[in-house]
Amino acid sequence: MPPLSILVKPASSACNLRCGYCFYADEASLRTVPDYGLMATEVSRALIEKAVTAAEGSVSFLFQGGEPTLAGLDFYRDFAAHVEKTAPPGLTVQYSIQTNGTLLDEAWCGFLRENRFLVGLSLDGSRECHDRFRKDGAGKGTYHRVLRAARLLERTGVEYNVLTVVTGYLAKHTQSVFGALCKGGFRFQQYIPCLDPLEAARGGQDFSLSPRQYEAFLKTLFDLWYQELKRGRYWSIRYFDNLVWMLGGQAPEQCSMRGCCGLQYLIEADGGVYPCDFYGLDQYRLGNILQNSWVELDRARDQLGFIQASERLPEECGGCQWYPLCRNGCRRDRLIEAGGLGRNYYCEAYAGFFAYALPRLLQVQNWLKTR
Repeated sequence: MPPLSILVKPASSACNLRCGYCFYADEASLRTVPDYGLMATEVSRALIEKAVTAAEGSVSFLFQGGEPTLAGLDFYRDFAAHVEKTAPPGLTVQYSIQTNGTLLDEAWCGFLRENRFLVGLSLDGSRECHDRFRKDGAGKGTYHRVLRAARLLERTGVEYNVLTVVTGYLAKHTQSVFGALCKGGFRFQQYIPCLDPLEAARGGQDFSLSPRQYEAFLKTLFDLWYQELKRGRYWSIRYFDNLVWMLGGQAPEQCSMRGCCGLQYLIEADGGVYPCDFYGLDQYRLGNILQNSWVELDRARDQLGFIQASERLPEECGGCQWYPLCRNGCRRDRLIEAGGLGRNYYCEAYAGFFAYALPRLLQVQNWLKTR
């Protein structure tokens, strides 16, 4: 068994916010059981014991939701303590958590720092873009609460980055979004395209991101990032960083850039296991961590053909000069065709962006070689 990458949903689909574009709320609404409640100690300990026994070299636990902090700090204290108690010598254990940050306080940050959690903080750039879709249960924007969480993380020495969801609206305000993040000192940034609901036609929501909008966003963001680099100021943008690594012959670390799905495990609060957080649906359920071994879970994934389907290369990709960088993107963004998964919804956006940015990406890659 290779190193394990495990996504854990300790509070299932529960969340204290009501973000307008929430993919996970849409996903939960399509399941027989939308919300599995809080993860019981029996489930978390079974997960830990099986994971640390099976993993070779390292195991990573990424907590997400919903909002994973709703599980409560005691859940995480027990989780970390049981890992420390059961992990064999030499096994590297890594923790991360994706959160909206609104429930963080000094106690939380002390725990996160002590256990070396990498925190992903959901922040959609500027106040205007963030508050447009990321609202609480009362319909109020949450920008200032998330900003407070960021400053608390900094003050207490917790390592974190920000994750920004790119909506069609945000794509029209790229400069102000990047400017706000840089002004705020957010050195590590990640931008992900917004997902439309699973059973809806692409482009029909008020938050939908079209290929043309995404192309314009990538070009503008790259221009801004490149100009900052020329001034000697480096802002880590995960997508651009991965492209530079790929041009240097390295493998991308970002899952959506690898060309096919990897061995991941999503563990729901009831112990249910799925192959990916974008596919936490009944038809993709592989088993339950309480009853099944990793071997059985992997066998179920193979029987489902989950990874094999992502390895299918559409005809258009075969002769495309940009495929070595694009690799047809994330499976979740690939169009459904009669023969299976087709080309990526953002294919034209990527092609336009690579043609525009490649010479300067190569410059950046050469700069890094000489540093």
